[in-house]
Amino acid sequence: MAFFLTLLALVVSLGLTWRYLGSYMAAVFDGRVHFLGFVERPIYRLLGTSPEQEQTWKRYGAAVIVFSGVSLLFTYAILRLQGWLPLNPQHLGNVGSALSFNTAASFVTNTNWQNYGGETTMSYFSQIGALMVQQFVTPAVGIVVAVVLVRGFARRSSSTVGNFWVDLTRCLFYVLLPIAFAFGIVFVGEGAVMTLAGTATVHDVLNQVTQTIARGPIGFMESIKQLGTNGGGFLNANSATPFENPTGLTNFLSIYLLLSIPFALTYTFGKMVGSVRHGVALLSVMALLFGVWVGFTSFAEHQNNPAVAAAGVHSTVGNTEGKEVRFGDTSSALFAVSSTMTSTGSADAAYDSFTPIGGMGLMTGMMLGEVTPGGTGSGLYTLLIYALIAVFIGGLMIGRTPEYLGKKIQSREVKLAGLAALVMPVVVLIVTAIAVSVAAGRAGPLNAGPHGFSEILYGLTSQGNNNGSAFGGLTGNTPFYNIIGAVDMLLGRFAIMVPVLALGGALAAKNVVPESLGTFRTDNAMFVGLTIGVILIIGGLTFFPAVSLGPIVEQLSHGRFF
Repeated sequence: MAFFLTLLALVVSLGLTWRYLGSYMAAVFDGRVHFLGFVERPIYRLLGTSPEQEQTWKRYGAAVIVFSGVSLLFTYAILRLQGWLPLNPQHLGNVGSALSFNTAASFVTNTNWQNYGGETTMSYFSQIGALMVQQFVTPAVGIVVAVVLVRGFARRSSSTVGNFWVDLTRCLFYVLLPIAFAFGIVFVGEGAVMTLAGTATVHDVLNQVTQTIARGPIGFMESIKQLGTNGGGFLNANSATPFENPTGLTNFLSIYLLLSIPFALTYTFGKMVGSVRHGVALLSVMALLFGVWVGFTSFAEHQNNPAVAAAGVHSTVGNTEGKEVRFGDTSSALFAVSSTMTSTGSADAAYDSFTPIGGMGLMTGMMLGEVTPGGTGSGLYTLLIYALIAVFIGGLMIGRTPEYLGKKIQSREVKLAGLAALVMPVVVLIVTAIAVSVAAGRAGPLNAGPHGFSEILYGLTSQGNNNGSAFGGLTGNTPFYNIIGAVDMLLGRFAIMVPVLALGGALAAKNVVPESLGTFRTDNAMFVGLTIGVILIIGGLTFFPAVSLGPIVEQLSHGRFF
């Protein structure tokens, strides 16, 4: 009953957020919100730009790449120099070059994959000045790239798609900073640790044992960690530790925050293109797939773990191995699906301890392209890519040039959409094949057999989808996995963004074709079903053989599927 009440509260709160946050973000990116103009104007003067100086998609894309490249170098430099920088009460040394490269790539791509224990590797300066800064700017980059694609549908015969520096500034100051600050206060009020006082030492008189407890500026990092679908925690145990996630309320708010912007952006899309019905259609695709995955994974985790049952231990409360007793099996599954079907990757349980089929639910949720609802911005623009492919297929069915929101979808648009849709699976499958083919890759997983393969596949799928969660059995802090993982993350982010920006520019330059009786409708149940079919077919064709070798074989080896 508690699980269903949680779901009901989540649906109601997300429904309100979808309507009002979505409308607010549309106003922000349309330039109708100005109450922080006194903050904006000095920034524009410093950058030598203004809202009136719009950019072509190529200049916008160049700004995205340059900004991200500088961010990568900035983050890398701080990690390499942290031993000589201030705010280092733990007296931690500089981070190694391979790990610094992997971590910088991870946070700049909104992945937040962590091949390290935060409390034993990163100083306060590194956590705040490098990693937390990226937790604000990288979701903002994802959102503004999605806005470019939305403008492509909304504009007519336009050679420009907006101004990256203006969009980024508005996203940070009007959306991410105020929301994260408000919820940061709630997290700290609930007991999340927030201090610069260094570690605490506790002496147990009974056992004569002294324990050093890591502390830091954790509470406010939690809110942006979830809101920006970042997922990288201050502590190694992430949201499973009460220092980051102290109560049932903070656990609920974590789920709510990481889903709020990805879902709300569908309303933003509808408002900006002048058809909320189209936004509802995209929301329906997200919600239907998300609901199925929550149900499937929650059911799987409410069963006995087959490996534990084989040892003669039977549970009446589901698979509790690796889960916080504060949250239980089904709530942990809800958190996990919410985290993996966005690009968040935070965890309040050990995903490596899920049942094979429960773990498959998390893995396959990412393999769909993380569009249900996906990350901040990345979920919307990836879903629009699938929608365009669905429109193309639908147009072929009725024998006319496919159109979406009055824009003809022709050869160039289909090629760009196809390229963007295939980048992730191609990259993930190639790097996974490399990892299982070389000794350095095979040395990473803790387990042998199908579960060991699942650990490799999950880790590289997570990084390629800019998620950041992991099956904990994979040892990632090696030169091989640091480098191949960084390449995986960078391609998974920017090799999709560039075609998306080009697509936005191509669509903005088109005029609108008047609707006729033969126009294929893209705001009804048929289109929703077609888009879901495209997502499932592309995901299944590319990943089913790999999934069969991992979690499916592992589950069947225990003699049953459920």
